[in-house]
Amino acid sequence: MQVIQYRRALHRIPELDQDLPETLAYLRGILSPLSCTLSSPIPGALCAFFDFGRPDAIAFRSDADALPITERTGLPFTSVHPGRMHACGHDGHMAMVLDLAVWLDQQTALPHNVLLLFQPAEETTGGAKDLCQSGVLEAHKVQCVFGMHLWPELPAGVIASRKREMMSRSCEVSVTITGRSSHIAKAEEGLDALAAGVEFYRRAAALEAALPPHLFRLLKFGRMESGTVRNAVSGKTVLLGSLRAFQDEVFLDLQQGLREIGQQVQADTGCQVAVHTNDGYPAVWNPDALYDRVKNLGLPFLELEKPVMISEDFSWYQRHLPALFFFLGCGPSPALHADNFAFDESILAKGAAFWKQLAGAF
Repeated sequence: MQVIQYRRALHRIPELDQDLPETLAYLRGILSPLSCTLSSPIPGALCAFFDFGRPDAIAFRSDADALPITERTGLPFTSVHPGRMHACGHDGHMAMVLDLAVWLDQQTALPHNVLLLFQPAEETTGGAKDLCQSGVLEAHKVQCVFGMHLWPELPAGVIASRKREMMSRSCEVSVTITGRSSHIAKAEEGLDALAAGVEFYRRAAALEAALPPHLFRLLKFGRMESGTVRNAVSGKTVLLGSLRAFQDEVFLDLQQGLREIGQQVQADTGCQVAVHTNDGYPAVWNPDALYDRVKNLGLPFLELEKPVMISEDFSWYQRHLPALFFFLGCGPSPALHADNFAFDESILAKGAAFWKQLAGAF
């Protein structure tokens, strides 16, 4: 199947961030002979517009970048770029959209024009945001955007989505607590950064636990470093964690709560407490109306019981236009971002078929 050939060719040439010359050259090689108009609105992106003479368009997005991982799959089409790997399925995403492109080229009439988006920097800076700001969606009168991601936690070939909460908004949390070290026999001369860190952790956990149980959220710390030796009061503690939520107000309240806890711990202990959170991506939030419209077309997809706490920059399209995200099940497979991530390639035909059905019926 050509969709598998596309995937294998792209899997061999993984590239990072916005620097995707070989990837874009391969995409252009498939798309240039087709009846579409190609453009590159931002560095590392390629867009293909199929004009069926309609007043508006729908868009299908694929991310195109890879990860800085040394591949250990043992596949015969393994990465030829040392230290780089398509470990998150973006090669499969591109292959499905390329297969859709070839199908579009064979059509004479569709309900909407179609814009295909091959987007860089999903794994790094959020290329979706830059693509939205480029004006390409407005230029082609795009009404809504669709995206799909391979997902190991679903049975092979199963397509799934859900209304509203789909993937979380997230940010990294870094807390640095500076105290004053002293010999433990003279602990009163020091400022115990370890004790302050424990207190910060305890209050942060209580902050998250106090929220209503129906709100999907997560505030956890995975690493804590403090002190140098057993017989000295710690002079410095570092806590590293992650904050995730779906509603902006919940997310921002937790961020503010962490800053307030830092101020409280500083006042109570005398240690200096610095709380830093980065921007992260917004939540992937599927709008009710668009979800219902696609569901009413009769396309077969499973409704997920609950969202996932992983982030995706597809959320930027949803901040810009109505947009709907799906998962495509990989079945039993290694985790995303693992150096041995691989999957049953037959699922790509099912994903591509779903895109064709959607483009033809929406």
